[in-house]
Amino acid sequence: MKHFPPPYASPTQFEDRLRELGAAVIAPEGLCRWAGLRAEDLQALAPFWNDLPPDTYLRDGGRYRFRRHGSFVAEGGRLSQQAHRAHWQPLDYNALHGGLERWFEPVQPALAALPAWQALLLRLARVADALKGPQPWFIETHQFRIDTTDGIGRPTPEGAHRDGVDLVAVFLVSRVGIKGGESRVFEADGPRGERFTLQEPWTLLLLDDERVIHETTPIQPAAEHGHRDTLVVTLRRGSFQDPD
Repeated sequence: MKHFPPPYASPTQFEDRLRELGAAVIAPEGLCRWAGLRAEDLQALAPFWNDLPPDTYLRDGGRYRFRRHGSFVAEGGRLSQQAHRAHWQPLDYNALHGGLERWFEPVQPALAALPAWQALLLRLARVADALKGPQPWFIETHQFRIDTTDGIGRPTPEGAHRDGVDLVAVFLVSRVGIKGGESRVFEADGPRGERFTLQEPWTLLLLDDERVIHETTPIQPAAEHGHRDTLVVTLRRGSFQDPD
């Protein structure tokens, strides 16, 4: 299966690329420089993906997704974790699971306390400040494992979509024994699109959710226990998404 390499931007070009195109990708070594972290700081996060409970809300009948969810607010260089809450999206943005209050198990306290976790969220908030203006950012974090034990796993069962937020960050945490999983990013109001496969752990794809739509194609097993782990972080101005 042919893989298209990501269109990597350097740490100095990364945010300019995001402003210009609405999407940007940075390689792991660039992410470390951009976020002021060491590779071992990021590697210390990965074991927390080995204890994700099943996603019991999948409406396609699948058993391939495992996840945890956390809520934070970043303002003025400070990060505060919020009381555990449901994840909710309107049907306009998620035709499959929208309109449903989904209560996932929370991010483990030991993970949320790690300096690398906090540094990544605060670095994303600085990008949002630069792009949209300084203000509080309502952040939701999603740890995902997409598993191929039953065959096909679907990272985005809702298809190509926007999330109804300001920024979406997709960090590849690991990719083990799978094929597929191509990232596709398209202009929301134009013809431009890109396709590529995130292969290296701690590659970051950052999206301006107002300007682009995105999806990831299904994965299939290439070896036993194949799976794809990601950290998806969304930043939204004004408030978290909640039912009216």
